Amino acid sequence: MEILNGAGAAPAGDLIKDGSEATFMADVVETSQQVPVIVDFWAPWCGPCKTLGPLLEEAVTAARGAVKMVKINVDEAQAIAGQLRIQSIPTVYAFWQGQPVDGFQGALPGSEIKEFVNRVVAAAGGEAGGGDQLGDAVEAAEEMLSQGAAVDAAQTFAAILGEDPNHAAAYGGLVRAHIAMDDLDKAEAILNGAPVEISKSAELEAAHAQLELARQAADAGPVSDLQAAVEADPDNHQARFDLALALHAAGRVDEAVDQLLDLFRRDREWNDEAAKAQLFKIFDALKPNDPVVLNGRRKLSSMIFA
Repeated sequence: MEILNGAGAAPAGDLIKDGSEATFMADVVETSQQVPVIVDFWAPWCGPCKTLGPLLEEAVTAARGAVKMVKINVDEAQAIAGQLRIQSIPTVYAFWQGQPVDGFQGALPGSEIKEFVNRVVAAAGGEAGGGDQLGDAVEAAEEMLSQGAAVDAAQTFAAILGEDPNHAAAYGGLVRAHIAMDDLDKAEAILNGAPVEISKSAELEAAHAQLELARQAADAGPVSDLQAAVEADPDNHQARFDLALALHAAGRVDEAVDQLLDLFRRDREWNDEAAKAQLFKIFDALKPNDPVVLNGRRKLSSMIFA
């Protein structure tokens, strides 16, 4: 596959490269700490890969450095493919802060590939496409929400959706506003009614993660009791997991992440990788540049790809 290089764009060699198992940590995990990296898992014998690859390269080049791309031949990187549970190709994953945050399988039309790349850039805090004229209103609503004015924020998010029903940031904000009002059923109803075009967006995924965490918090046990149980038996994985839930419910998010990382280190397969799933849920609910996310993803990645 030849690399496409649009006029005026950054040199394609800086944006798109062939990767391997030996370079995966540097090319993908470490690089994605600063800029999202799209990984195209392909093979020379795969027909759809030959169609998808150039379209992906074109969309990445058009993003002008807001995202990078690494091409992995699965025939030569079976260990990585196994770790990521890739069962068919082409498979595409987007990595941000060391972890997969989006992806798809199979060949897609060019318009959907551009939308995917834009979504990845936006999830990492960049600007994609032609910009968002309602962005200032979203920022104002987010500020209201951060200051505890959830009702006002909900009204503003709803007004934005009146202008653009598919505005993912406003839709996710409306869900989070109802979570802040402790109206979880309403939040879930709004989330379930999301337009299909944005149902898989990063903003709605984050809102979904916050909703799940809010429901978990309602059933969290006493921190002191669970802390004592873990100290009495450090190998009591269920107690450690429950302690993480209780710590998160108490607002001690960094401590919750530490407990989950410790659980993953002790037994990553426990309860169908429950520790990793819970970590992803917490990371998804926070802003990508939150120090808890940055440090947590880095530590988790070092254990996964060690």
